[in-house]
Amino acid sequence: MINQVTLVGRLTKDPTVRYTVEGRPVLNITLALNRHYKNANGDFEADFVLCTLWNKTAENTGKYCKKGSLIGLMGRIQTRYYDDANGKRVYVTEVVADSVKFMDPRPASNTNTTRPTQTSNEPPSKEEPTKNLEELLPF
Repeated sequence: MINQVTLVGRLTKDPTVRYTVEGRPVLNITLALNRHYKNANGDFEADFVLCTLWNKTAENTGKYCKKGSLIGLMGRIQTRYYDDANGKRVYVTEVVADSVKFMDPRPASNTNTTRPTQTSNEPPSKEEPTKNLEELLPF
């Protein structure tokens, strides 16, 4: 089975990294993705996709991105559920990120901090060169 998602969108709010009881960094974000067609009123609509980032991917995204930042994300769709305070079962569908690429231009060079352009939970494969997200997108 194949479960692979590639998204390019903008963050809907400033990211805030949290830590699990075990100390693992986790970041929950919502990406706004414009549709490629106009509705009956002639306006472009957007979809809002829940995404979860872990470990260094979460930390780097939280450190270098803000509301409105354009990012590319590769990951997989995952579903889960929980029971809310009223005992009602709530189902969640989200994208769990494997890697993120920061697509906004780099900040002015007058700062000493350098921003990575890509962050991943796994090292790149030595057999296959890493591809730019732009090469993978059809548009």
